[in-house]
Amino acid sequence: MKTIKYILGSLAAALSMTACVGDLNVTPIDPNANTADKALATEAQFKSYLASSYLGFATSGYYGANGAASISGLDGGASQYIRGLYHLSSLTTDEAVCGWNDQTIKNFHWMNWTTDDTFIYAFYSRIFMQVSAANEFIREAAKYGENVANRNEYIAEARVLRAIAYYHALDNFGNVPFSDETSIVGSVPEQISRADLYKWLETELLDLINGSDLAAPRANGYSRADKGVAKFLLAKLYLNAEVFTGTAEWQKCADVLKDLMDDGYSLHTSPNGSKFSAYQDLFLADNDTCTDEIIFAIQQDGVNTTSYGVTNYLIFASTGGSMDPAELGISSGWGGIRTTPEFYNKFSSDDARNLFYTKGQKKDIEDIGEFTNGYAFMKYRNIKSDGNPGQELGFVDTDFPMMRYADVLLMAAECQVRGASIDGLSAYNQVRKRAGVPEAKSIVLQDVLDERGRELYQECWRRNDLIRFKQFTTDAYLWQWKGNEINGKAVDSYRDLFPIPDSDRLANSNLKQNAGY
Repeated sequence: MKTIKYILGSLAAALSMTACVGDLNVTPIDPNANTADKALATEAQFKSYLASSYLGFATSGYYGANGAASISGLDGGASQYIRGLYHLSSLTTDEAVCGWNDQTIKNFHWMNWTTDDTFIYAFYSRIFMQVSAANEFIREAAKYGENVANRNEYIAEARVLRAIAYYHALDNFGNVPFSDETSIVGSVPEQISRADLYKWLETELLDLINGSDLAAPRANGYSRADKGVAKFLLAKLYLNAEVFTGTAEWQKCADVLKDLMDDGYSLHTSPNGSKFSAYQDLFLADNDTCTDEIIFAIQQDGVNTTSYGVTNYLIFASTGGSMDPAELGISSGWGGIRTTPEFYNKFSSDDARNLFYTKGQKKDIEDIGEFTNGYAFMKYRNIKSDGNPGQELGFVDTDFPMMRYADVLLMAAECQVRGASIDGLSAYNQVRKRAGVPEAKSIVLQDVLDERGRELYQECWRRNDLIRFKQFTTDAYLWQWKGNEINGKAVDSYRDLFPIPDSDRLANSNLKQNAGY
């Protein structure tokens, strides 16, 4: 991993924390350069400022895990972006439960959250902090640095990062406040409808993909936004178009996927010397070497980018009971996250992706607050492919793969089953072959959903998938403690969306609550 030092906000001061963001190797801007015309005059300064938009996905604040969080009034660890995304995307599903007594954390799996839930507010706030950071960079970068050769490329990168945040807003909250670089700073934003935000994202991503400013796929360095990232996000948008707008766009999705499948990505294969399977390599402390498959990642570094969220959370919180923390490359376990029996049953014993800990664990979850109830995850580890631990035992080096080529292949399979013209079956079987399980001669929708669960678990796509397959809130599929009953029950369909937090509606009279809340 490479190290940067960066600045954030109004460009008034340099900050001292370091972080890993691809090849953005830059030094802090001089603290005396306290105006934008001085602070955005060179390429290094542009990189330094852009890095802050990446860092917002990776940390809680600007001074490390133990420094002040960038959002006041919230716990820095619990309010980290990827940790918040996991709360909403995984803890609400069959994939995971968390047994802590942390405020309302159990309400996610019980599916009885309220409009004043702290964790929902935390993730909502993170999303719009990312939007604001990108807007500010785009706005200021357009004014200065005329002589910086790559200025337009950096602006395009920031637009992609903003699009990622807006995608999560669209998916989780639907009708949200909207602002872009043209909005008046300090003005109260208007609410945009889910359908209109979809249209805005589609237009924005197509402009980035078809324009000349954004770097070509795989041409911008590991974990940097490029056209491959924009295409992946556009494919996800089209994949969920029926949910977002009421109109399906399977062929549009398939067409974007065909384009992505010609961009040089492939499923990862283990290099000589790896002590793990090719699949496990993708979730280890040196997974930044898996550039064949990982399209976009949120980087972590146990020395320079420390957080109580991202994969630090996924590894520590998944460790407890009789598990040996050293086997996972960490100092201790937090004893929180496990899976349900219904989800575990989707795996066969010969599936190379079956990365669960069962010794001393009960398969059934009789008590959601007891860590030994439910099998534990061992997917992410702070161990390198050579078997050695990461740099530190208290913070991990393992990056979070937000976008992978395996997902592209499984999206292709779904599009084919839903009627689009694309060779989805062979794409599906590529994923199966890597997992060491028999290839399929034909597939139906449930096969695709189950394969997505096996391949992409703990990668924050499960809620999105279950909603698209109409199995999230309905009785079409039940799991333990869904609806706060041990055998599971359906809940009201309005919970397919999360509420706009009360605190934001009180502060902004333009916002109306999502239906049902």
